[in-house]
Amino acid sequence: MSVTVERMCELYRTMLTIRRFEETVSKQFARGRMPGFTHSYIGMEAVAAGACVGLRPTDKVTSTHRGHGHAVAKGLDLAALMAELYGKRTGICKGRGGSMHFADMQLGLLGGNGIVAGGLPMATGAALASKLDGRGDVVVAFLGEGGVNQGTFHESLNLASIWMLPVIYVIENNIYTEYCHYRSVTAIDTLCDRGTAYGMPNKLIDAQHVLDVHESVNEAVERARTGGGPTLLEARTYRFRGHHEGEDQILGRNVYRTVDEIEEQRRERDPLTLFRARMPASVGDDFFVRADEEIGKEIQRAVEFAETSDLPYPAEASEFVYTTS
Repeated sequence: MSVTVERMCELYRTMLTIRRFEETVSKQFARGRMPGFTHSYIGMEAVAAGACVGLRPTDKVTSTHRGHGHAVAKGLDLAALMAELYGKRTGICKGRGGSMHFADMQLGLLGGNGIVAGGLPMATGAALASKLDGRGDVVVAFLGEGGVNQGTFHESLNLASIWMLPVIYVIENNIYTEYCHYRSVTAIDTLCDRGTAYGMPNKLIDAQHVLDVHESVNEAVERARTGGGPTLLEARTYRFRGHHEGEDQILGRNVYRTVDEIEEQRRERDPLTLFRARMPASVGDDFFVRADEEIGKEIQRAVEFAETSDLPYPAEASEFVYTTS
């Protein structure tokens, strides 16, 4: 697949936006500005950017508990997203969703999900709807490596294969299932091999390289749009921060992986650094400087918006929810 310079710049800006957004979230969470837990996407930016950049606005995405990167890549408004993490009434879900359960139906983000693999049945249903309405839209369903051991994973893949649904399941294998190596709870090494059991095309991707992700997802998307059915992709990546923010304070350091390992991954396998080295010289240093400045200002505006917005009013407690009893 030939990728234009313009698309490469879009991919880089998307990754950098995710990185700067998540760095800011980490700082603000540590300051006590956000309720609940938050799970950082730092180190995994190439997966969301590579998969979502180029999707149609009407294409759907289902996310996970670690979903900020998917939201940014799908084009959610940064100020509304930040306000949602703050629990403010100006948030994308009026402060009801928080870090793990925000959604934007207009942009095709069907929601984050605190339940492991909980988005897969939603994605499979959305793909069935897409097939029935004949518009050619696809669904990209993200899940973590722990999700492949859930019953919903197998049920969803089986139905998607039987009905030849336009859905791409993307396993974000960041090596560690919460506080342990994924191989300690999973019988096989290459998780996408499970697609073979359902007659589903599958592929392992080095997901620290955004162009590899972009090419693989685009190939699967094209196959899905033209009636070729679902695909299972394993995006082998690495998270640079803990399973959740504040992990070190709760568990201590070096509990299930060493500081040296994390630093080696940062040094050798940072997706932004790897991609910048592959971008053509014609892009020029000015692009990178300008991108960093513009994104920094946009995120600062998002923080200011969230900080100055109101919390939901008590009288609104029964609004924007499915049931009040």
